[in-house]
Amino acid sequence: MIRINLLPHRELRRKQQQQHFFIMLGIVAALGGAIWFFVHTYLAGQTEEQNGRNKYLQDEIAKLEKQIKEIDELKGKTAALLARKQVVERLQTNRSEAVHLLDQVVRQLPDGVYLKAVKQAGVKVNITGYAQSNARVSTLMRNLEASPWLENPALVEINSVKVGNARLSEFTLNVTLTRAKVDEGTGKKPSAKPRASAPGAQTVATAGGSR
Repeated sequence: MIRINLLPHRELRRKQQQQHFFIMLGIVAALGGAIWFFVHTYLAGQTEEQNGRNKYLQDEIAKLEKQIKEIDELKGKTAALLARKQVVERLQTNRSEAVHLLDQVVRQLPDGVYLKAVKQAGVKVNITGYAQSNARVSTLMRNLEASPWLENPALVEINSVKVGNARLSEFTLNVTLTRAKVDEGTGKKPSAKPRASAPGAQTVATAGGSR
């Protein structure tokens, strides 16, 4: 009988299979490493690009916040200036109203009426004084009603008092100060109605101012 020894052949085949396995393993490892490298590089690039975008957005946000802060500061300064302007305008308006008030009260005083005090609180005006008679107080109220700068005169009280050697009527009345209305189309102030004059005007010496 002939015997053939197959051990070297089997050993050689096993070695070849092992070599093939290690070669395939190396190829797979290389491919895996290459894939990992490319993925890592891609993700790193995307991350860097996103970081760049984030930095740009943060810089723009910082600029906007700075601009908003500057705008808020400008608004604050503008509001302060407007407040000062309004204060000045109110002072000028009050000064103008005071001038018109004194002018109109003096203009509307009939003979025989004497002022003791004129007090203003906003548009409300309180007038106290003396008159030779109650009729002259009524004349004063009609004159105030006819004024383009005064309206709604209302008598608060009237009493008979003795001033020196004269018997006079001490009165207190309220009146409202108003801006003169402008005639449509002309732009002119309406002229006041003819001022009523008290009959039998005479001069009586008193402690107050007179007209």
